[in-house]
Amino acid sequence: MLTKCEGYNFDGSNFTYMKCIYFMFFGLLGTNAVAQESPLTVYTKKEKGIEVVQKDSLFSLQYQFRVQNRAGYMSTSETDFTPEQFEWRVRRLRMRFKGFVYDPRLTYHIQLSFSRGDMDWDATQGSTVNSSPNVVRDAVINYDLTPALKVSFGQTKLPGNRQRVISSGNLQFADRSIVNATFNIDRDFGFFAAYNKNYFQLKGAITSGEGRNSNKSNKGLNYTGRLEILPFGKFSSGNDECEGDLAREKTPKLVVAGTYNFNHLAVRQGGTLGNDLYEASSISNVQLDAMFKYKGFAFYQEYLSRTATLPITVNDQGKTRAIYTGFGILTQMSYNLPSNLEFAARLATINPTKDLYDNALYPALNEKRLEQWQFGVSKYFYGHRVKVQGNLLYHVSKDLKNQTKSGQFGAIFQVELGI
Repeated sequence: MLTKCEGYNFDGSNFTYMKCIYFMFFGLLGTNAVAQESPLTVYTKKEKGIEVVQKDSLFSLQYQFRVQNRAGYMSTSETDFTPEQFEWRVRRLRMRFKGFVYDPRLTYHIQLSFSRGDMDWDATQGSTVNSSPNVVRDAVINYDLTPALKVSFGQTKLPGNRQRVISSGNLQFADRSIVNATFNIDRDFGFFAAYNKNYFQLKGAITSGEGRNSNKSNKGLNYTGRLEILPFGKFSSGNDECEGDLAREKTPKLVVAGTYNFNHLAVRQGGTLGNDLYEASSISNVQLDAMFKYKGFAFYQEYLSRTATLPITVNDQGKTRAIYTGFGILTQMSYNLPSNLEFAARLATINPTKDLYDNALYPALNEKRLEQWQFGVSKYFYGHRVKVQGNLLYHVSKDLKNQTKSGQFGAIFQVELGI
């Protein structure tokens, strides 16, 4: 263990330790930085990584990384437990950089992803507006006009349903629900604004509509508005930005919210996600959600729906490419013990509109109704930054056209490590 670092006694504090590392690094480079006072101040913050601040307060950098390693299994059917597939991989590997430049009101947020599954390789194969691996997830510049009003320009998450806006590193299950996977509005590039008060928040965006890392845009734009109401005031710091009640709210906290999104002349099946449509279609999304937390208990409910002016598009060869129109409902609840051992349950369903499974013009089109039950156990060693998660699930696919159904069982084991 380090006990001394060029005149700095090591007392075990994070600050002193990081300062020692800084001085040792420059000393190894052979510079005279050891003999000089550092121009930077280095901090560590709980679950917020490492932060470096220039002493003249013209620049700061907060650095975080996280990795999710996963082993998953799905059965062939509900009666045949031989594996249909295994999922053994690095699910997510990300680096995040945040801070301010020149003025504390002028901030930036950059997030990069590096694992194959995290760069959406498969999703880009059927899209011409987004044909490269998505290394860049967020690249946005923010400015605080007032303490309550922030404006942003760049690429980041649209102000959609809460489970999508919550970081994948702050989930209480290994992944978001099938409702979110089907109907979320994801990230986009453009202008954003947020007005934040004690009992309500207003958020809005005008963006390109093609999603992240697009190489071109058509004449349609994407419009999003969201209202959040907090009748009991704000949650504990950051506790509305994660699933589960790790903060163990001392008084009841509730947020009820709604989002409306209109993507004019969308060119992809999910608006900002998915394969290219054969013809542009305008898409409308309505999203309602509520979250309640109190003394370790957490409850989350959401309803997402989608409509489109042209839900089924056809190419010159008669092939169809449809937008999944319909609705989804998610119910999720959990209890976190004082030891930070958490038990959670989830029920999620997605339901297509009838023209996607019973359409005389397109008899081959047959979207299914999906239902998924999940039970999860999480052990939090250092909040959401160091945790072990185990999920059991039962997945049901209902063929509404032929009135049949099939089921599968699955299990996921996941370890998350980050700073």
